[in-house]
Amino acid sequence: MIKRVEEKRILMENCVAVNLKTAEKRIFTSKNIAFLKRRYPRLKLRTGEWLPFESPDASIEGYIKKGGYKALEKVLKMKPEEVIKEIEDSQLIGRGGAAFPTGLKWKFVFKQTEKEKYFVCNADEGEPGTFKDKVLLDQSPHKIIEGMIIGAYASGASKGYIYVREEYFDSTRTIEKAIGEARDKGFLGINILDSSFSFDIKVVRGMGSYICGEETALFRSIEGRRGIPEVKPPFPTTSGLYKKPTVINNVETLANIPHIILNGAGWFKSLGVEGSFGTKIFSISGNVKNPGVYELELGKFTLADLIYGLAGGIEGNRKLKAVLPGGASTRFLTKDNLDIKMDYKSLKEAGTSLGTGAVIVFDETISIPRIVKHLFDFYEEESCGSCVPCRIGTKRISEILKDIIEPATVKVGNLYGTDGANMNYLTKLKDIGMAMKESSKCGLGQSAPDPLLSSIDFFSNEYLALIKKVNGRKS
Repeated sequence: MIKRVEEKRILMENCVAVNLKTAEKRIFTSKNIAFLKRRYPRLKLRTGEWLPFESPDASIEGYIKKGGYKALEKVLKMKPEEVIKEIEDSQLIGRGGAAFPTGLKWKFVFKQTEKEKYFVCNADEGEPGTFKDKVLLDQSPHKIIEGMIIGAYASGASKGYIYVREEYFDSTRTIEKAIGEARDKGFLGINILDSSFSFDIKVVRGMGSYICGEETALFRSIEGRRGIPEVKPPFPTTSGLYKKPTVINNVETLANIPHIILNGAGWFKSLGVEGSFGTKIFSISGNVKNPGVYELELGKFTLADLIYGLAGGIEGNRKLKAVLPGGASTRFLTKDNLDIKMDYKSLKEAGTSLGTGAVIVFDETISIPRIVKHLFDFYEEESCGSCVPCRIGTKRISEILKDIIEPATVKVGNLYGTDGANMNYLTKLKDIGMAMKESSKCGLGQSAPDPLLSSIDFFSNEYLALIKKVNGRKS
């Protein structure tokens, strides 16, 4: 979005709505989203037309024309410690879901005495409902590259990798082209801009596996091994890619770096709220009129503003039933949570999380148990199978949900008896879900039960109605 605070642009060139039905992209004006104009007089939006698929920022000429790589030039005149301090002072936290302090991660790697260090960009955007990183890769690839170079200089890395989701064919071509342009201009390679610093980047296509978005599985995939998460510690900052100290940052995290370097930590902290400084890019999908990608200040707007302001409200003017506020691995919110501020602290206090910023909206016609079943079909398929709680847990939960929702397809004599769905199933679902959360090896197994457990908390009546229907059919 064109977000100009004191005439300084943030991450996205335009306020973009990506229509998920027609694949069209549109620039919104302050007239379209009046609540922004009303609440944030400093925020200026460009009035415009249809946004072309190839942004001017995608080319190195367009990026340089708008101040691109000026941050890198500035950084090369600074000490690595000074760069790290600037990022630490900004309190930028990772935008990939874990929300770890970016500057602290860089500092950990900088302090390692190993000569060989790596810097990795995680662009394996596989979380259902999340598509913000693709927009950044397509629209501003050089911003990601510049952020990586700055991070590599600060942490002492000499080799970089961008691990791109396998399905992002166009994005892969775009970022590879941008890397070639940056190399030709002297921003990558040996002695960057006639300095003593050398760094280069290689693009690696993902393996089509959701689990490879987990950082240790991603490293194994780059190394040519099967993408299976490893137990931590050791953490990547001490033993990451090829067992060397490694920084791994999300696409959106890196897009913030050039702006912080050019404008200062104080400027960055003038955006957002305490504990959630800066902006966040949200992917909005589901039963809304204007699904798309939007960038806004953290903590300065509510869930209602997002759904009924930017996203235009619920399709068909139906009523809201539920929202997954941070992706498919977060806990549900309901219509009672519409006034919640969209920032890390507020969502944590509500028992859920901001996650990747993927806001998935469900209206009153949607069956929540069926949504949860679809999610667990996905998790069962994507589990790497290396730990029992996740491998067996996702399978058993899928079986129970299928027994409740599609009893005619369940064979007599399954694990849970011959009586089909019964009232104990909710207890069984909770028990298995908690076992997964407490004992799974990685984030997939630990977070996958969240939508299930919260759906039972908020929508147990829907489960019980299905169970009652099944039992009545069997009697």
